Amino acid sequence: MNESTQLHYSLLSETRRLLKQYGLRAKKGLGQHFLINSGILKHIIEAAELSSSDIVLEVGPGLGVLTRELVKSAGWVIAVELDSHMAEILKNLFADLPNLSIINRDILEIDPFDLINGEKARFPAELQSKQEYKVVANLPYYITGPVLRHFCEAKFKPGLMVIMVQKEVAQSIVAQPGEMSILAVSVQFYGHPRIVGYVPAGNFYPAPKVDSAILKITLSPQPVVPVISEKGFFRIVRAGFSSARKQIVNPLARGLELPKQEVLSLLEKAGISPQKRAEDLSLEEWARLERIIDGGTESG
Repeated sequence: MNESTQLHYSLLSETRRLLKQYGLRAKKGLGQHFLINSGILKHIIEAAELSSSDIVLEVGPGLGVLTRELVKSAGWVIAVELDSHMAEILKNLFADLPNLSIINRDILEIDPFDLINGEKARFPAELQSKQEYKVVANLPYYITGPVLRHFCEAKFKPGLMVIMVQKEVAQSIVAQPGEMSILAVSVQFYGHPRIVGYVPAGNFYPAPKVDSAILKITLSPQPVVPVISEKGFFRIVRAGFSSARKQIVNPLARGLELPKQEVLSLLEKAGISPQKRAEDLSLEEWARLERIIDGGTESG
């Protein structure tokens, strides 16, 4: 048995022990699948490029396998756990850690700015004035989209997100024109995503039915492409994607409640072929179309 396999079984044994000790079972409704491969943990930590000057927000820490590694490298970790029983266990397990806050709340109901500022009094002096943070998480599959939107659309955005998500979702997010989706447009509008590794289902306990991927998103303070209105941009994108795999003219006309002829004229002004589908448009083309529709002109 090589060292990697030994570590795998060690983490699996520890996970089973903790579940038994606290009378727990993985809750399918909360998407609880516990990572049992320390090599994957190392990969996540490396991708996050952590240092003692970093504030890290972890979503869904579970039994704290990733949390334990994060506190070794980051200046402060705020772990947000929805499951109240699990949150109490984490407070028990990590009572001696000086740079960890455990918050028993729903991450989707907390403004990141309020969350971090609420904990700042506990931070060491060198982190008190810090205006940046990172998100590192092994996300439950069912909240991937909402969590991404929550942070991407927040006024106080993370500079970096390193998250474990379902493999197909990660591939959808990094897609290029021809295979774009609303999720891809939404994430790429705010930052630059890339897949840094794949994680087979057997690296979790209990094993999910699908493989995962480690997704790294470098977020920009401002949208990646210039638009007049973010709200207007997404209104147009939603309209375009309202009929999947169809040429874009009719979905846009219906969704924006405009005559087809007017939509054809707008597409021509934007330099977009009416034969294209929503999946074919680049981020720049969506932005160009928004500037024309919302501003009555092309601004670059």
